[in-house]
Parts: sequence; C-alpha cells; structure tokens
Amino acid sequence: MVIFVVLSTLTDKGAETIADKPERIKEVNEELAKIGAKVKEQYVVFGDIDFINIVEVDNVETFLKALIELNSRGTVRTKTYLAISVDEAIRAIKTTPRIGHPHEKK
Repeated sequence: MVIFVVLSTLTDKGAETIADKPERIKEVNEELAKIGAKVKEQYVVFGDIDFINIVEVDNVETFLKALIELNSRGTVRTKTYLAISVDEAIRAIKTTPRIGHPHEKK
C-alpha cells in the first residue's frame, strides 16, 4: 500500500456543488474506493485549501488516472504528495547506498 496526502481546493463550481449537496464529498470517496484507493482520513480546513485527505492506494497508476479525472471535472484542484512513515524513511536511509557526497572520503 502507498500513502498519499491530497490537498484539495474547490473551484467555484465545486463549492456550489457542495453547498447544494454536501454528501457529494463522501460520494467521491466511494468512487475512489472502486479503484482501490481508500480515503483513510479527511479533514475540512480553513485557509487556501479546503480538504486534507490521507489516501491509501493499491495501484499508483490507477490513482493517477483517478486524480486526472477528478481534476478534469472542474470542481476541484488537487496537490498530491507521496507520504512515507518515519520508520520506513529511517529504514530506507540506513539501507540505501549513498550516491556520493562532496565531503566523503574515498
């Protein structure tokens, strides 16, 4: 499983849709579930973004296509970030060979 943090901002059209039918938020989550993407956590936030979503994905390529489709509807714009747990990051740093460092002695 791969975890992504998806920041979503509603367009004017999207805000109108949510104002008329707030449950649409959960319907999008159900659409994502059909392609193997589980919205683990979702928050409405105040500021320059409207939602923070933590999404667990089976297939990155399928999720990419779903994000493109969601953005093409004209109701939302997303920024998506790969998330790695701290434990996974530490393990990767310890086990992955270095590519070189300017101060490394040879």
